[in-house]
Amino acid sequence: MRAGTRPQHLLPPQDNRAAMGYQRQDPVIPPQVKLATGRSEASFPEISFTLQQRDLDDRETLVSEHEYKEKTCQSAALFNVVNSIIGSGIIGLPYSMKQAGFPLGILLLFWVSYVTDFSLVLLIKGGALSGTNTYQSLVNKTFGFPGYILLSVLQFLYPFIAMISYNIIAGDTLSKVFQRIPGVDPENVFIGRHFIIGLSTVTFTLPLSLYRNIAKLGKVSLISTGLTTLILGIVMARAISLGPHIPKTEDAWVFAKPNAIQAVGVMSFGDLFENYCRNDDLVTFGRFCYGVTVILTYPMECFVTREVIANVFFGGNLSSVFHIVVTVMVITVATLVSLLIDCLGIVLELNGVLCATPLIFIIPSACYLKLSEEPRTHSDKIMSYVMLPIGAAVMVFGFVMAITNPQDCTHGQEMFYCFPDNFSLTNTSESHIQRTTQLSILNISIFQ
Repeated sequence: MRAGTRPQHLLPPQDNRAAMGYQRQDPVIPPQVKLATGRSEASFPEISFTLQQRDLDDRETLVSEHEYKEKTCQSAALFNVVNSIIGSGIIGLPYSMKQAGFPLGILLLFWVSYVTDFSLVLLIKGGALSGTNTYQSLVNKTFGFPGYILLSVLQFLYPFIAMISYNIIAGDTLSKVFQRIPGVDPENVFIGRHFIIGLSTVTFTLPLSLYRNIAKLGKVSLISTGLTTLILGIVMARAISLGPHIPKTEDAWVFAKPNAIQAVGVMSFGDLFENYCRNDDLVTFGRFCYGVTVILTYPMECFVTREVIANVFFGGNLSSVFHIVVTVMVITVATLVSLLIDCLGIVLELNGVLCATPLIFIIPSACYLKLSEEPRTHSDKIMSYVMLPIGAAVMVFGFVMAITNPQDCTHGQEMFYCFPDNFSLTNTSESHIQRTTQLSILNISIFQ
């Protein structure tokens, strides 16, 4: 310690700011002022006090700005996490329930939630055992470069396919919204799904995806979360108003269905608004909110894909030029694929069984089993031994069922209860509802 200095814990309160990077400086009286007056610094008490006060105010301002930015970043992170977890997928859960059977679907939902949480715990423990702090570095340390490449491919494909599905949903949903504008020809190319996908990409998703800092998307995620709340309100309102008037499906309450494995892979997506009539104004507003929500969620997925590319090919850092190039290339490919694919179900099923399942079930368990020195009877190892084969079975059988037993695509198809002879949203009295609908359509599930 230099002579004439004091330990930091003995500094007066105002000097503690030096520990945070702010250097204390004594007020300096300009030399020309001292020369003109012939007075020393000590003889300028009013100037010295003013300068000290100004210095103190400046430091307090810097501290307050730092705290404000920190709180802002925390809020942005919170909104991004909520948008990423909830996003637009929450209203697609009925599709997976329909696939699995409602009782079994509820059980699977809780089970998948528990397994996901347990997998995160395994990743943290694996990171501690291997001395790593990222998923990629953990797999690289455990299984070497081949494991690192496999994980990177899965981490890229999962959000990339999600980007494709968001484009499909936005195109299908917003095209129905624009068709409701008075005087607009339903066959107009400018309200078609292809034009809407291209327009939304150029106007919204590409500019938002070009942000380098994900915290910039905090306000966007807040808007998306708010719209999701509105969507849930609209869906619940229509469930109350339409539920009593729609013929019940014969197997609606069956405990389990053969497509339960496919439901595990589709626990987070689905185009629920395909089940509502086009002449429903409330649902039209809900479709608009839904389309905007998926557009605003899109940049979150693009950020992940770009981050994976940066880590694999550029050492984690992208220059400004490559940042733009990679972003444009990823979005362009995703847009082209979404223009070619018209059915959402197969996209989501394959993404779930081929990407999400190994990322959640298989890889965390395999890493922990290889790194941990706990006995085989340890609870974490027992759970890992259970998750590993189950994940492999879901992946294999889910893929086979998705290819051999694809779900019907109802893109652009009106449900039977939307036709005037069967049901009218503007008049829900019993006199306008034909209970004697053909037996063949009684077996149609509301969740297509």
